[in-house]
Amino acid sequence: MISSIWRYSHFLLTAVSALFLLLASITGAILALEPATLITQPYAVVDLDNTSLSSTIKALENKYQEVLEIEKTAENFVTASVVTRDNENRQIYVHPKTGVALGNVEKQSVYFNYVTNLHRSLFLKTIGRVFVGVVSFLLCLIAFTGFFLLAQRQGGFKNWFNRVQETNIGQRYHVILGRWFLLPIIIIGTTGVYLSVEKFSLTPETQISHNWNATPTTGLQEFSTSEIPLFKNLKLSEVRKVIFPFSEDVADYYELELRDRELLVHQYTGEVVSEVQYPFAYFVSKWSMLLHTGQGNIFWSVILFIASLSILFFMYSGLRMSIKRIQKTKPIFSTFHKDEAQYILLVGSETGSTYAFAKAYYKALIAVGVKVHLATLNDYNTYKKATHLIVFTATYGDGDAPSNARKFKDLLQKIEPSSNMKFAVVGFGSLRYTHYCEFAIQVNDALSAHPSFSKLQSLEKINEQSPVSFTNWITRWNRLTGMNLEVVLPIISEKEAKFLKFEVVSRSNLNVDETTILRLKSKNKVDFQSGDLLNVIPGKGIKARQYSIARIDADIYLSVKQHTKGVCSHYLSNLETGVNIKASIERNPYFHLPEKASSVYMIANGTGIAPFLGMIINERGNIPIRLLWGGRTLASFDCYEAILNAKLPERNDFKYNLALSQEGEKIYVQDVIKHREKEVGQALKDGCVFMLCGSMAMQHSVLDTLEEIAQKELKQPLSDFENNGQLLTDCY
Repeated sequence: MISSIWRYSHFLLTAVSALFLLLASITGAILALEPATLITQPYAVVDLDNTSLSSTIKALENKYQEVLEIEKTAENFVTASVVTRDNENRQIYVHPKTGVALGNVEKQSVYFNYVTNLHRSLFLKTIGRVFVGVVSFLLCLIAFTGFFLLAQRQGGFKNWFNRVQETNIGQRYHVILGRWFLLPIIIIGTTGVYLSVEKFSLTPETQISHNWNATPTTGLQEFSTSEIPLFKNLKLSEVRKVIFPFSEDVADYYELELRDRELLVHQYTGEVVSEVQYPFAYFVSKWSMLLHTGQGNIFWSVILFIASLSILFFMYSGLRMSIKRIQKTKPIFSTFHKDEAQYILLVGSETGSTYAFAKAYYKALIAVGVKVHLATLNDYNTYKKATHLIVFTATYGDGDAPSNARKFKDLLQKIEPSSNMKFAVVGFGSLRYTHYCEFAIQVNDALSAHPSFSKLQSLEKINEQSPVSFTNWITRWNRLTGMNLEVVLPIISEKEAKFLKFEVVSRSNLNVDETTILRLKSKNKVDFQSGDLLNVIPGKGIKARQYSIARIDADIYLSVKQHTKGVCSHYLSNLETGVNIKASIERNPYFHLPEKASSVYMIANGTGIAPFLGMIINERGNIPIRLLWGGRTLASFDCYEAILNAKLPERNDFKYNLALSQEGEKIYVQDVIKHREKEVGQALKDGCVFMLCGSMAMQHSVLDTLEEIAQKELKQPLSDFENNGQLLTDCY
């Protein structure tokens, strides 16, 4: 319940303030660059800690006709307002020890002035400042709610900087940037609120007043300006501003603004006539301005720049996550009321991902004529005609229930079922988390302990939303119940590639078909298996190319045919042993060797054989494998045969056949399949998994042939076997 409050508050606050927050973030990022451009100017020429105020005054008085004001900027530059020997008024950056002009003090550029006004008031003056102040306050609340959401996602504050487990790039960097930039964003928001409120005089007064009527001490020794003891003792680093007397009248004083106080100093004797400490509100105002703008600190201005840009990313990634959650949790209106349904399917999901599986399972049950009711775990109730309770649930945070499942265990104790039911629980999670499927375990235990429920099937845990694991569960379910469910799953998520360096361990010579086999080794620990994809970048600015790979002895094997105009194939075919290439491995779980199958029929042409080499070599003899490869000549197969002969252990359940298009019978792989149509038809019927890898032309021809065989021999469409997971393809 609490996490739901944080989430909905976080979402609503962002939605309400989105447009203004977008403008404030963009303009804030631009304005964060201004201090960085100022501080890089060449005006900080001496150490102000070792430069006295008197020496600077003396240098300026020797250089100019009159000095009106000296000021130290936030960047530790020294500026002076002077009258030159030519009676010209100038505002300049000066060398503190020589008085030499280093440059003119320019007004804020028209561009930055425009952006500043847009950032502060949206060009709406008072009403605009009100809007900006409110948005700053909402930003604080957004960051505050995000702070608690992030802590829950990480499993508590103690795990704040633990490794981020998300694989989706949007969610992953929402968390990573969040934990690093939440504090700067909170600072931006709170200082923005304070500065806005200050403009409306709603903060304590920061101005101070001197006693200008104080009577100076008489009879004191008089000094020239540069010889006043106070000025000699003060370092420029302690001074913010010095305003010189307007006239020679003794009632006109030097006005000094220091770090923590202001002074009125007698212009002849150097006596401190008045000294007033700054109030606390002054320091709050000063630091709010510095922290909000980054003035004088290039490191902080860079942080503000990145933090402002991160807000834009948070808005984008947050919107995508919200849309995805809404899409995934879009309710299916159950065809049957809870009291007429035979099957009750209850779902627990925080992000909506589990709904994809639940909806697919729900539709499969409906398709075979089962009356099923779909609801959340929080909707658990009595069911008059139900015989089965199926639970699909994820786990949130540190082993907690998802928001739509928090009430379930309490409801289970309070509500007495109308009749006894069989149950099965499917848990969804990630092995990267310590409490893998923890809530599913709790639900399974609670139902097991309840006298009205009997276990139909052991708890099933699905790692990383694996369609293969889920399909295997469906297969076991069908075997157990006698059903013939055909579950069609959508693609759940895309894995983002991380580019690494891979060393070329070996490269075979080009064969008669201009084909080579590369063996690569990663310099980092990489989890992959045969059938995954290797994304290779052949050069700067060139789009990555994908190759299906084999895993043999923990190394990557890929087969490359050099094409005349192929940039990547030419690049890979000419690599020398020992060089490094930039590439990434993309998980391709839909084209892994099945964990269980009556047999596997691997069909490839050309370089498409690569992943099959790894699968064949690493398969431990549990699944009979037949390989059918198509190439031009017998010599085309030599490089692959060498690997099989060297690596393949002795086994009787592996056979291979070649279809050569330029030698012998001059046939293609589809011709071999057609010639063995009865054998292939029986294999389909027996549950054989057909795996295709190679060209799209080969895929189309083979699928057409398999369709003919399925219709002729089995009186079924090929889609029946595809939906049952018996047809896996990775063609290009």
